[in-house]
Amino acid sequence: MKRNVKNRLTLLLAGACAIAGFIAVQGCHCWGPTIYDKPRIGYTNPVYAGSMPDPSVVRVGGFYYAFGTTGAERLSDGRIFTVLRSANLATWEFVGGALTPPSSDSRVQYWAPEMTQNGGKFYLYYAMGGLEPESFQLRVSISDKPEGPYADNGQPLIDCESNRFAIDPFPFRDDDGQWYMFYARNFTNSAPGEHPGTALMVDRLIGMTRMAGECRTVVRARYDWTLYQAHRRMDVYDATFDWHTIEGPCVVKHGGLYYCFYSGANYQTTRYGVDYVVAKHPLGPYSGQSDRPRLLFTIPEHVRGPGHHSIVFGPDGKTQYFLYHAWDPTMKIRQMCLDKLIWTRDGPRCAGPTWTVQPVPGNPGK
Repeated sequence: MKRNVKNRLTLLLAGACAIAGFIAVQGCHCWGPTIYDKPRIGYTNPVYAGSMPDPSVVRVGGFYYAFGTTGAERLSDGRIFTVLRSANLATWEFVGGALTPPSSDSRVQYWAPEMTQNGGKFYLYYAMGGLEPESFQLRVSISDKPEGPYADNGQPLIDCESNRFAIDPFPFRDDDGQWYMFYARNFTNSAPGEHPGTALMVDRLIGMTRMAGECRTVVRARYDWTLYQAHRRMDVYDATFDWHTIEGPCVVKHGGLYYCFYSGANYQTTRYGVDYVVAKHPLGPYSGQSDRPRLLFTIPEHVRGPGHHSIVFGPDGKTQYFLYHAWDPTMKIRQMCLDKLIWTRDGPRCAGPTWTVQPVPGNPGK
């Protein structure tokens, strides 16, 4: 009898393990006790199969929080910006919405949330607009908790030239404690070797909620791969352009240098990808852009239009990872993906984009 009971328990445990393994392979995004343990099986992209464009990922304590664009959509709690939570970067829980919309107009769109923390407060930067052509402004909201709810502080972050189109804010804190704001804005002028289009700027931040008004250009589009649309008629500028786009800045300091990663081309296409420029100071000058996206790019039949990413350290505190969006097979939604960042003699590279099973980021001591 004892042997039979023991055999039954063994079978039950084996069955439970098999089910758990099946769930892990299928990419379950459930939240439960097992999320605290390092899974024995790998993950396969996407790590979050729902809509999660422009993911901003920040570690707070023992958890990672991810924030994603919702556009003109409002979540079930009436808020905007999808919030996810994870202990290992590979398994994510849906938390809710981050920000109570500052406008009651349901047509207003909200793009590219970027969260950071300073002085015990959490700051969520984002772009708001869409009611007029090429009209977006940078905003900031504040919360006492990483998941929110956040409340808009009531005033925009003003570009030094009051450009009507400013998006994709990225706050960066240097080692001396000074904060900088990287962002994208429109340039209608062109010069030898520079295309008109959306490109990157940087300015100093004052008190987390105001820019110093001393902005500098980080990178303008110089190569064909960043083309957004040829012969694009833009009535708001009363002109037609071969419009190029560089957007989605993400800044990392490594080896004493400042690397500004960016996404280029038209996000709605498979030409979208990620490259970088490098400088000795956050304000530049930056150099070294490539004639192709060196870090993330489309892999036909497997990965479509990867880009607009965050870079974070994994649970081991040593290995860095890209979290980026890529289109689903039907190109209906952008899903969140995960791949390792590798520093080489030729500069940073992504060990991806991947579509096969990868090791889950390790936990210390496991």
